[in-house]
Amino acid sequence: MSPLAHAPADEWAEHIFASALGAIDTLAIHIGDRLGWYRALVDAGPMTADELAERIDTSARYAREWLEQQATSGFLTASSGEPMRFTLPPGAAEALTDERSVAFISPLARMLAGSAVQMPALLEAYRTGGGVSWDQLGDDARWSQADMNRPWFDTMLAGALESATEVHELLARPGARIVDVGCGAGWSAIALAHAYPQATVVGVDIDAPSIDMARANAQGTGVENRVTFHVGDASTLSGSFDAAFVFEAVHDMARPIDVLGAIRASVVPHGAVVIMDEGVGDAPVTVGDEVERLMYGFSLFVCLPDGLSSQPSAGTGTVMRPSTLRGYASAAGFSDMTVLPIEGFSLFRFYRLHH
Repeated sequence: MSPLAHAPADEWAEHIFASALGAIDTLAIHIGDRLGWYRALVDAGPMTADELAERIDTSARYAREWLEQQATSGFLTASSGEPMRFTLPPGAAEALTDERSVAFISPLARMLAGSAVQMPALLEAYRTGGGVSWDQLGDDARWSQADMNRPWFDTMLAGALESATEVHELLARPGARIVDVGCGAGWSAIALAHAYPQATVVGVDIDAPSIDMARANAQGTGVENRVTFHVGDASTLSGSFDAAFVFEAVHDMARPIDVLGAIRASVVPHGAVVIMDEGVGDAPVTVGDEVERLMYGFSLFVCLPDGLSSQPSAGTGTVMRPSTLRGYASAAGFSDMTVLPIEGFSLFRFYRLHH
């Protein structure tokens, strides 16, 4: 039971007030990220409001208000005297601007801000049972998800798969054929191609702008001759593959059983089908678990509305518990599901589905 369950009204008010402060910080992070103010502070060092505004061609008055808010909230340090000069500390700089760091967190603010823009559409969906599609959520949601996952794919995926010995050995075979279902902006497919230089990788996603971005992202990576991307509904997947991956996408699918069935039919009998999805518990947990709170947030504002935007829909939502995935896999014809020995990969869990 929540410690607030029997709290008086003033404690509830304090709790909600603290949440509001977090929301303010999140929206302010979004402003600093999208306007390039954080990166300017990293590139040019301590700056006044006038210097920051001139460097980025933005309003000096707004820059001063944002800088002061960021200092008040502890994101920036400020010099004494006038004019005040503001500095982004090294740890904050990495978390807010380093796109290759697994600590990179500013895309989370972009995701939440992007969904907040669609609040009228979300309210209508909640009333009617309809949905808000990925296209409606737009580029803020689309690219923030890609940016959040990219550093993990770039720096951690190869090592993570090595720890899953049977899967690793299959992928390392000469001529291995891999399909990445729901590949998004392509970073997972590109990482697979880097990790397994004798393999070819096909990325498939139903979202055309994501496929366009994936093709652009692959250019100049050194693997563009072994990675191809296609727009398509994965429930109609065809071909013959040694392995299939679905990275953080099954819970978004309106018809996950159809997609998993198509994957099963396309992967050779002794191949590997690997699902990476949210590392939530087997059952609802006690109040206060931060992972579950975050995943329910994604589900409320992004994943469940997107999943329900296409009918008929399973309406899974972000909080896809292992038993739910096991049920989908069984209905799709898989005989078993195991958890791969991959730990510490962000907030995700890796499953292997068996023919």
